Amino acid sequence: MAKKKDARVMVILECTSCIRNGVKKVSTGISRYITQKNRHNTPNGLELRKFCRYCYKHTIHGEINK
Repeated sequence: MAKKKDARVMVILECTSCIRNGVKKVSTGISRYITQKNRHNTPNGLELRKFCRYCYKHTIHGEINK
């Protein structure tokens, strides 16, 4: 039996502010979230406003490729 392609895929969202500016706090790192998206409804990259614990504010988190 052949496997069907699932419409839902796991994506990783990464803080775009930390990547561009670099983090200047004591604990360095990049904020990442894991979520799901429907590839039929959202074929483009996903961008959501999430809280970045390294920037200490809400920033745009964009989808990255694995």
